[in-house]
Amino acid sequence: MRCLILAVCLIVVAGFSQRATASPPNIILVMTDDQGYPPLARNGHPWIRTPHLDSFFDNSTRFERFLVSPTCSPTRSALMTGRHSMRNGVTHTILERERLTLNAETLPQVLSAVGYQTGIFGKWHLGDEDAYQPHNRGFKEAFIHGAGGIGQAYECSCADVPNNSYFDPVVRHNGVFRKTRGFCTDVFFAAARDWIGRMASQEQPFFAYITTNAPHGPFLAPEPWKKRFLQAGFSQQQAGFYGMIENIDDNFGQLIALLQERQLLRDTVVIFMSDNGMTGNGAGRPGRPLGKAEDGSELALWNAEMKGFKGSPHEGGLRVPFLVRWDGHWQPGRTITRIAGDIDVFPTIVDLAGGKNPAGQVEGRSLVPLLDDTDSEWQDRYLYTHVGRWKTGEEPNDYQWKNFSVRNQRFRFVNNTELYDMDRDPGQTTNVIEEHPAIVDAMRKAYDQWWKKTRPMMVNETAPMSPVRPFHVHYNEQLKTTGIPDWKPSGGVED
Repeated sequence: MRCLILAVCLIVVAGFSQRATASPPNIILVMTDDQGYPPLARNGHPWIRTPHLDSFFDNSTRFERFLVSPTCSPTRSALMTGRHSMRNGVTHTILERERLTLNAETLPQVLSAVGYQTGIFGKWHLGDEDAYQPHNRGFKEAFIHGAGGIGQAYECSCADVPNNSYFDPVVRHNGVFRKTRGFCTDVFFAAARDWIGRMASQEQPFFAYITTNAPHGPFLAPEPWKKRFLQAGFSQQQAGFYGMIENIDDNFGQLIALLQERQLLRDTVVIFMSDNGMTGNGAGRPGRPLGKAEDGSELALWNAEMKGFKGSPHEGGLRVPFLVRWDGHWQPGRTITRIAGDIDVFPTIVDLAGGKNPAGQVEGRSLVPLLDDTDSEWQDRYLYTHVGRWKTGEEPNDYQWKNFSVRNQRFRFVNNTELYDMDRDPGQTTNVIEEHPAIVDAMRKAYDQWWKKTRPMMVNETAPMSPVRPFHVHYNEQLKTTGIPDWKPSGGVED
């Protein structure tokens, strides 16, 4: 009998407890842009079809209340540092206020120190000036577009290649501009799969950060991916939004197929998430109003019965899918209800990699204890949100009590005048601020302390606007000298 018990224990250990003794895993983090929580079939969306992400959902551990920042650059800076975006100097997405402070140690730098190969494929959006670019922040392979979206350009340093397009985009590959062929999402995933294919034959573990600019507007998708939605009566814009998501799903399926083919799933942690709540543009259907915007206007879209969209401090502006899979180590099909957030991604990945968090930098927590055991003891905490985006030159302190929220496991405190019981009222329909004065007082005091510590760390507030757009300058210089060569896969995988 004792032998039988021992044998059973060994089987359990072999199946789900190898993290402490096995080699550090490869890590793949896929993050979409502006998708948010609702547009995923498994999350109940009424129109979209995402069979590959649905399968991944079924085989992953799901964080049901995972909360990021209200817009894209802030979330990306939190992922790269493990602390709140404003403590990285990131208070906007443009105007030099999207630049990740050079005083922070980034996730790829920490991973490189413990032997990881590191690659980014897609959107960076933490500074287009050379010092801020990903190849100078720890990524050994950088295959990116500029600014916050392909073709974007602002009166500051934040600007992509001139006249760039979602189709056949020019990318910056390890400092060299190259012309690609195909739709942008297909291109970024193809580059990632090619690199992963090469890394799989090496002894070092790898970290692949795949960051699509889709489904961010403009809402463009290849015609085959729009066809079904157009036939169903959706507008071109809506068909583009949903078509981009279904195209992401197809590419994600190809990525998982590669990992299966190379027998990498037991050696690789795969994470899927989005960078902020769902955009309120482009996602509707004519004649089917399913919700209301904060100004009271009707919206023909499905937002999972949440309040708010991208750019809001409410749940709908912050909640995203967060799916984590590691075959043979974590049991699939589990749901974690504890709140977690973008500041937790850094310490989680560092924990898995056997690295060390930079002293005094990381505010988030490793989620590994919950991934190992969903019933692990987990102390409640506050997660802070501020939308930011005040005009450059204005005093941030004037906005302390505007467009912010504080969240713990049960309550969301918003804009100093609203309190919602998220357990009983996840759709935030009833303001209960008068019923819980002690809760409000505690959250208000905690937020005030947090803000006072955060304000001095907003290092980009007085930054002068760059007189040049670095991507424009470097692109035009290369165009005049060596020209713009084509990009082709190097042979890691067949495309």
